[in-house]
Amino acid sequence: MANSLRGEVIKLYKNLLYLGREYPKGADYFRSRLKAAFLKNKDETDPEKIKQLIARGEFVVKELEALYFLRKYRAMKQRYYSDDKP
Repeated sequence: MANSLRGEVIKLYKNLLYLGREYPKGADYFRSRLKAAFLKNKDETDPEKIKQLIARGEFVVKELEALYFLRKYRAMKQRYYSDDKP
């Protein structure tokens, strides 16, 4: 069971690391915060607690994706629609 959770944690870390490349404050800032968050919980052995932490990480992934989609939407809207109101 520990090996499957380890794989999930590594997959989550890689996914967050990938998403952090376009973080507004910079990739280095995101990478250092991500590493600190994972190192803080590295000694956790309770499978239920690990599952809770994985769920929290997946929530962060969804929030980052929403942030990026919103940024892209705003850029497209700004590009094609003017803010001039008659």
